[in-house]
Amino acid sequence: MQTETQTAAARRKMYDSKAFEVQFHTDAPLGALWTARSTRFALWAPTARKVTLSLYEDGSAGDSTLMIDLVRGERGVWQTEVEGNLDGRYYDYAVTDSEGVTRQTADPWARACGRDGFRSMVIDLRRTDPEGWAADQPPARHPEDIIWEVHVKDFSHDVHSGVPEELRGKYKALTLTGTTLDGDGVHPTCLDYLKRLGITHVQLMPVYDYGSVPESDPEAFNWGYDPVNYNVPEGSYASDPADGAVRIRELKEAVQALHRSGFRVIMDVVYNHTYKLDSWLWRTEPWYFYRQNPDGSPATGSGCGNDLASERSMCGRYILESVLYWAREYHMDGFRFDLMGLLDTGLMERIRSALDAEYGRGEKLLFGEPWSAGRSPMHRKAVPAGKRALPTLDENIGAFCDATRDLVKGHILHAERPGFVNGGSARLADLSAAVTGWAGVKGGRFAVRTPSQTITYLSSHDDWTLWDKLVITMDPTRSFDTPTPEVLRANRLAAAFCFGCQGRLFLLAGEEFGRTKQGLQDSYNAPARLNQLDWTRAWSGPWHELEEYYRGLMALRQHLPALWDKTEQARNRLLASWRPSRLCAAFLLDNSGPASRWDQLLLFYNASDRIRPAALPEGRWQLLADEGRSTCWQDQAPVLLDGLAQLPASGALILGRTSLD
Repeated sequence: MQTETQTAAARRKMYDSKAFEVQFHTDAPLGALWTARSTRFALWAPTARKVTLSLYEDGSAGDSTLMIDLVRGERGVWQTEVEGNLDGRYYDYAVTDSEGVTRQTADPWARACGRDGFRSMVIDLRRTDPEGWAADQPPARHPEDIIWEVHVKDFSHDVHSGVPEELRGKYKALTLTGTTLDGDGVHPTCLDYLKRLGITHVQLMPVYDYGSVPESDPEAFNWGYDPVNYNVPEGSYASDPADGAVRIRELKEAVQALHRSGFRVIMDVVYNHTYKLDSWLWRTEPWYFYRQNPDGSPATGSGCGNDLASERSMCGRYILESVLYWAREYHMDGFRFDLMGLLDTGLMERIRSALDAEYGRGEKLLFGEPWSAGRSPMHRKAVPAGKRALPTLDENIGAFCDATRDLVKGHILHAERPGFVNGGSARLADLSAAVTGWAGVKGGRFAVRTPSQTITYLSSHDDWTLWDKLVITMDPTRSFDTPTPEVLRANRLAAAFCFGCQGRLFLLAGEEFGRTKQGLQDSYNAPARLNQLDWTRAWSGPWHELEEYYRGLMALRQHLPALWDKTEQARNRLLASWRPSRLCAAFLLDNSGPASRWDQLLLFYNASDRIRPAALPEGRWQLLADEGRSTCWQDQAPVLLDGLAQLPASGALILGRTSLD
């Protein structure tokens, strides 16, 4: 008898063979295919000996009301058809593998489930559509894409959010308008706050069904990078997690409300690993969907001990169809891929091509983390979609630019290592590369073909918030809630530099008002009260002034084609870069383009604690923003400079030229 390791190694060899793919790959519909008269159940389990379907009245309790053996069909698909309207009925399978072991499993192809996802659900999806859903459309694209990343529970969990208690932390909170701080009627929160901020896209941290949170526990918290049912919304954000239809309807209502409020919606997806190896995918076809080391053990490039084998054809099909399903059924406008470096470039290109064919070239945003947590053995000459591959990928497959992030605020893995704005050093060549989104850079830490591939950012849910990193490196008292002038200046300088770079802009929700997690590096399972957006902070003194600075930069950027140009020629807009003095950097850019009010753009960044003089290029220059105000460009009496400028200490100076005088 073979040992478990020998069996796993044998399966790896079988699954990686071309013969297995030729014999068993299928494009036949899978899952519970509902009609009012009958439901066809189809499960791909090519090495199974037997598959039995069980039907239930309840999503998490009670015995089955009907058991039916499925019939093995072509290419490893087991199927049966059950007469009658089964909408709302729950089900699972018992799958007996080739070694005679029987495992109970939910359906990995399911589109609905019961509480905590242990039973799948037959669903008439049309009854989950909100009123007007068929006509739902995203708002028109802006000249620039500015992405705001938020967790559903973080958004409204705060007792000061103005959201009714029963809706805090729920999908429903994303649909509310008119919420104000403590209900004061003056200071907007949640959706109304976003309307005035200036972002264009809301990126929702995982909203698929994940396993790290009991769905009936209102106090439980996790970021949600633990997939269980890939094609089903998470139930803990629903008003009733026990009814499988409610979570579907309420997520659609949230997307619809965001669209109506002027925002496109991006979904954070995790196709590189599952909550655990013992998943529905594994129980239906042991090991097939998982990448293995040569000895048969599970690869752990995700750090979770179960990397998905995206290069195997049915796994690739599963991921591609899942993305398209979320785009079609939930009207998602983009996808952010967790640990994209664990997926293969062929799959990412197929996803990009399929989205373009259905919705128009580049219409759906597609980007991810171009790295992994460790090495993962891809097979069949597959190429990881990591940093090295970026210059070869479609120009609309983007990636987070950690090079700019670390350059500005300091290394993400070393708390006290500073960056350009908080006491560190930076080469002019690197600063220049950041300004052009690292397009065309040779031999650097990050390189892309065009800035359309670059996600320029300073903080995300991972690691320290921007504010916490600045406090750690600049404030000896480590006071995260008492802002010092030095940290506030560094934050504004960091924001000005980031908003002065080409690429798509991305910020963590609340970054604009100094969001803190009290110095905790990763808050993935910390209490909601630490993770939540502090809406009082958004409207308090220096924090609100910081938010206004961000808001002005977002509005200004819409007028700067030098920065939102995404073409391959965009890097040629950088006409010159120089150092006016030590710890200062200057960049001159061609700003010509549609609706441009200034033919050239001049960016000064002074990271020293002293005012520095700087000579200006020929012409008269209008002050657009300085170290304290990012709305100078809106003044009725513009400030014009020529000859010489005084660069503010620890601050930025942004100038625009209208003509040569």
